Amino acid sequence: MDAKDLVLYKREGAYIPRVAAVHDLCGYGKCSLGIAIPVLSAAGCDVCPVPTSLFSAHTKFPTYYMHDTTRILEDYLDAWAKEGIELDAIYSGFLGSAAQVGAIQRLYREHPGALRVVDPVMGDGGKMYPTYTVELCEKMRELVAGADILTPNLTEAHLLTGMPYHGQDLSEAEVERYVAQLVGMGAHLVVVKGVVRGDSLIRNYVAGEKIDLVEVVGEQLPFMTHGTGDLFASTLTGAVMCGRSVYDAVAFATDFVRDAMRITRLQPDNEVRGVSFESLLGQVTALVG
Repeated sequence: MDAKDLVLYKREGAYIPRVAAVHDLCGYGKCSLGIAIPVLSAAGCDVCPVPTSLFSAHTKFPTYYMHDTTRILEDYLDAWAKEGIELDAIYSGFLGSAAQVGAIQRLYREHPGALRVVDPVMGDGGKMYPTYTVELCEKMRELVAGADILTPNLTEAHLLTGMPYHGQDLSEAEVERYVAQLVGMGAHLVVVKGVVRGDSLIRNYVAGEKIDLVEVVGEQLPFMTHGTGDLFASTLTGAVMCGRSVYDAVAFATDFVRDAMRITRLQPDNEVRGVSFESLLGQVTALVG
């Protein structure tokens, strides 16, 4: 099957799908739940946050406070279970500890029909994020198995598979090797993000079980913006929950992130404030129906 024809969620009538967003909450610097909640809400979803950590500011700042919420998650999910909450999708991102993988696996067991979107937020530029440990990265590999959509950047693909990291200039054959490894680990569909080849283009690739590799090309802007990975995964998830094909969802997310980066560049303190997407949310809402 072609990714252009693959629809993973069929939106029906006026029904509002419920999405658990398992991610951290950051007080300043737009990322994680600060992105997932408004973007998925704009996509007509009922967002149910599961906060994995609380941050005063994101980790690009030299000073930040982090509170790991691992100890509360069992009681948090117990309360959900007692209320009989039903979920249509489980979208996970940044985790505060290796033990939190178990909380996501619990959600999978209790909601076996929910779509599983895993953004393995682990690192960038060939390095793990400062709050991550080798143990947490190893546990993250358990979430690859059964992921309906897995969205690693090239650093995360390297950390998950153990394959060598060769930067962002990869050939299609090298991308296919990453995908084959991740599918072999149990992922159903893989979106490999951020391949660049010095031609002012950024390439994202989609492939999976019985899904041939397809390239989605966007414009590479000459600067970086914090939070774009979270925005890409959240927008992709929102588009999928609106009934768009996987290919169309990846293409929409690619362009949306580019447009948000342009707006961010016009803001004060743009290098650390996080990605500014708020004025573009109407584009996401337009996907509904």
